[in-house]
Amino acid sequence: MATNLQFIKSVSGSDVSIFNITNCFSSSYDVYQINIVEYINDDLSDFFAMRFIDSGGNIISDTEYAYANLNMRSYTSFSQNKSASTSEINNIGYSQSNSISSTANNIIIYNPFDSSSFTFVNWSGAINVHGFGGAGAKAIGCHKNAEQITGVSFHAGNSINSIKVNVYGID
Repeated sequence: MATNLQFIKSVSGSDVSIFNITNCFSSSYDVYQINIVEYINDDLSDFFAMRFIDSGGNIISDTEYAYANLNMRSYTSFSQNKSASTSEINNIGYSQSNSISSTANNIIIYNPFDSSSFTFVNWSGAINVHGFGGAGAKAIGCHKNAEQITGVSFHAGNSINSIKVNVYGID
């Protein structure tokens, strides 16, 4: 796979419960990279999740997703989260109270615009958890319905104070 990134768009939001990035996937690329540059939330323990947006502009919230994630903490034992059938891809990122941080600062999305293929995802990142130490996460996910995806939606248990995202196509 080539690694030539082509900038598509930068999107930011503040004080939102749902953060949508619309019209970012097209027939121009098969693979995309989303970098979460900033994610700030008041709730120290608040993970956020991801859903896709279909070609009609609807957030897909049916139980069409699967994911598996490994949390690698330096200050305690590793843990994992997984689901074979869920309404969202969980644990995409993690907020450290009122600081710029994210465990999912690099998300790769495969075949989102191809209506004859499932959409696959992998992500990874790292965080310094205040008072504890470093932690990393590595994960995979899948939207288990072959349909055309044009965007992505992020949401947290609480309101997202601030989020900044860059989207790239990969040649």
